[in-house]
Amino acid sequence: MAWSGAKVNGRRAAIVGGLRTPFVKSGGAYRSMSALDLAKAVVNEMMQRLDLDGSEVDQIVYGQVVPSTEAPNIAREIILGTGLPREIEGYSVSRACITGAQALVNASQAILLGDSDVAICGGADSLSRPPITYSDRFIDVLMKANRAKDPLSKAKAFLDVKPKDLLPKPPALREISTGLTMGQSAEKMAKENGIDREEQDAFALRSHKKATEGWEKGVFAEEVMHLPVPPKYKEVVDKDNLVRPDTTLEKLAGLRPSFDKAHGTVTPGNSSPLTDGASALVVMSEEKAKALGYEPLAFIKSWAFSALDPAWQLLMGPSFATPKALDKAGMKLSDLDLIDMHEAFSSQMLSNMQAFSSKEWAKTWLNRDEAIGEIAEEKLNIYGGSISLGHPFAATGARQALTMARELQRRGGGTALITQCAAGGLGGAVILER
Repeated sequence: MAWSGAKVNGRRAAIVGGLRTPFVKSGGAYRSMSALDLAKAVVNEMMQRLDLDGSEVDQIVYGQVVPSTEAPNIAREIILGTGLPREIEGYSVSRACITGAQALVNASQAILLGDSDVAICGGADSLSRPPITYSDRFIDVLMKANRAKDPLSKAKAFLDVKPKDLLPKPPALREISTGLTMGQSAEKMAKENGIDREEQDAFALRSHKKATEGWEKGVFAEEVMHLPVPPKYKEVVDKDNLVRPDTTLEKLAGLRPSFDKAHGTVTPGNSSPLTDGASALVVMSEEKAKALGYEPLAFIKSWAFSALDPAWQLLMGPSFATPKALDKAGMKLSDLDLIDMHEAFSSQMLSNMQAFSSKEWAKTWLNRDEAIGEIAEEKLNIYGGSISLGHPFAATGARQALTMARELQRRGGGTALITQCAAGGLGGAVILER
């Protein structure tokens, strides 16, 4: 197999189109919709906008971070629930907040290997409708009752149930290995890397300003569908509702710390919010895109994934994955025209930016003599990021890829990096080119 940057055996994978729902605060407008509902809506609309015949699609690779017990293979359920040919194969992926990027990479790999010519990929999550479980004790009682042979035995199984056993257990957004939540890890990084509250709030303000510019310029209007909300379909969501055009440093400074009440600096204002939403991309081989009359927005040039000890600095994944992706592409950071880094928290962003520019950090953690490189202000998250736009876990990677691919089209060419941190100490990076 011959690897040459963007090509494998002469084949290239191209993003030819994409779409996302508006991103909405969890518990809001989408509270009656599941992740699958959101995914089906965005795939249906995307297919119509692209005028793509479903018979041309070979596979769907799709992700969901907070899984559904009713539809664990969300990719296959999208096929079965949208009117696409049922012969299309589909499988689901999950790599925490890198899930959308992982789906893009998997679809691209299939195209590069010749296993597919047209693929749909992306991700969706609904934190409004997470799977709720019960205590281990109550589950044992339920299973015992289920095994019972007669009604009396089934009733007896519940005799020892106590009120506390009936308390629901929502998904725990914490690391099993460390017991820390994402926010606690972000707080830890802020302290260890010397990042103060003012810096974090300033970065959050920047994110909201850039996202506001993106909406005002019409950038997101081209990427975001209008979504009628069931059951009555009278409410139509047409815009992300987490962007705060009127926020200020004073307003951000007035918010209380979320994870260390006494000495913390991580607040709701400088963190990405719990969000519902979905995104999708269509990826084709270069030859197929030409045959069907689609202009590639951008090609997949390289990708890389990384992992580090979650007990150290959980969200430093971009600083490990990015240099790997650059090496595979034969590039340096300064060669990139655009950089879009997932904004989990301001402290995470600033920690990674600090690491990128540090020669000492590169020597210690990457065994490299030179720093990854200084991230130029004008190249970074030019239309905001997860702090302002929102972060439906599995949808973010495809959201980033779509915005960057369309920006490369607007600019008439160039290269763009999308990169993410994720639970488990994971990192991901994908380089696009046009």
